[in-house]
Amino acid sequence: MSLPININDLLKGSPVEWERLEFKAGWNPEDVLHTICAFANDFHNLGGGYILIGIAEKNGRPVLPPIGLDPAQLDGIQKELLHVGFNAIAPWYHPLAVPVMIDGAQVLVLWVQGGQTRPYKAKRSLAKDCKDYDYYIRKGSSTLRAKGADEAELMSLAASVPFDDRINQQAKVADLSRDLMQAYLQQVGSELAVSAPSLSLADLGRQMGVIGGPAEAPMPLNVGLMMFNPEPWRFFPAMQIDIVWFPKEGPGGDKFSEKIFRGPVPQMTRDALDYIERNLIFDTVIKHPDRAEATRVVNFPLAAIEEALVNAIYHRGYDTREPIEVRIEHSDLFVISYPGPDRSVRLQQLCDGHARPRRYRNRRIGEFLKELKFTEGRATGIPKIMLAMQRNDSPPAEFEFDEDHSYFLVRLPIHPAALAAKDAKLGGALGAVTGQTAQETTQETTQEKILGLLKNCPSITRQELAVKLGLSPDGIKYHLQKMKLNGVIHHVGSTKAGHWEVLKPLGA
Repeated sequence: MSLPININDLLKGSPVEWERLEFKAGWNPEDVLHTICAFANDFHNLGGGYILIGIAEKNGRPVLPPIGLDPAQLDGIQKELLHVGFNAIAPWYHPLAVPVMIDGAQVLVLWVQGGQTRPYKAKRSLAKDCKDYDYYIRKGSSTLRAKGADEAELMSLAASVPFDDRINQQAKVADLSRDLMQAYLQQVGSELAVSAPSLSLADLGRQMGVIGGPAEAPMPLNVGLMMFNPEPWRFFPAMQIDIVWFPKEGPGGDKFSEKIFRGPVPQMTRDALDYIERNLIFDTVIKHPDRAEATRVVNFPLAAIEEALVNAIYHRGYDTREPIEVRIEHSDLFVISYPGPDRSVRLQQLCDGHARPRRYRNRRIGEFLKELKFTEGRATGIPKIMLAMQRNDSPPAEFEFDEDHSYFLVRLPIHPAALAAKDAKLGGALGAVTGQTAQETTQETTQEKILGLLKNCPSITRQELAVKLGLSPDGIKYHLQKMKLNGVIHHVGSTKAGHWEVLKPLGA
């Protein structure tokens, strides 16, 4: 059995935060019991944690090389863990125990996921005459007994498992793609990638923490379908990213360009960011009369867009039938997601870059995004957006949500020089500032793809074009009309039985 995470990264506190790691020089069952209970309660929805037995700790960091365990101890420790899980935690709970070799020393790693049936309580002591149980939680890197307000809040989390970590009873194990799971393991450098081909899909899913339920009736968790199903929108209808571009007239005009991205979370995220980088980001060169060196800026810094989009993917509600929307208007770029942030977040704190939610909405998606290096977690997204805008000399980003926390909006203003370049381009004179507008780039790329499809299949319908290109039917209609007006294409015959003719190349 192997871990679905790179053990060397784990020892560096990346991508798992130090507060989710506990190092034990030796086997102390009572101490380990309380930490297991605390991680299983997952008070802040961080995704549980890891206990590494055989590694000493100093100031919260591992002391390497490890002290290690006597290999002869391992079997006995694992049997005692099983006994403790059944008899000293209520309801019963068992972490995944994996022996690993680190620098020639034997270490036992316990992967303690946030439990499905919290709150959990554990025996205060493993002494035979002890019958007292307490609830344990993590505060920073410490395991503490939950008391007073903390205990009351923990009770309120009963049966409140984050949506991404719930079992999906409408799906079956076969809905998970082995190819996508193995590709992920290889990308993050997990040792599990070596043994994955020889495991059954159910066993692989359990080791990766994306399958739950009893042995006789395993079922995927929602996060498994979001990450490793090729068509997750079948289970989560609005799981998509809509990129919508409006010309200068804005949403009130009659023109727009739309691109819809669907698929597993990693693919959908990469495809959307790649599309934005290729089609919506442009450089502007500013010439200065007092020096030879020119200044180069971008209309919107890609780093800020990436943080805003990944933040939306991490924190959106996947049980809400609303897509993530990236809206590009003449002077602003908006990223909108639903619902808004946790109730504990205050708008002023967020705008100052100091907000930290008490509890994360999608603890498991966060784990995967961190492993794939999409995000660092630790509430760093907002400060990184602000820093990226500052480094580009752009106006500061703005953040917005309503009193009901029903939505979250990030506004990235365009760089003033890039806006001047767009206005000059639209006016017919660039002057000393040069740039290429997003409108031209987006339309040209989309229309080239449409033209290629019409050449290969002249009888293709608008609906078929929309499906192949991931656009809405209205978006396809707009581009076809534009190409007909420019004399590029012509439709012959009826709507149902006719065909397209390509008259000339684009731009000719």
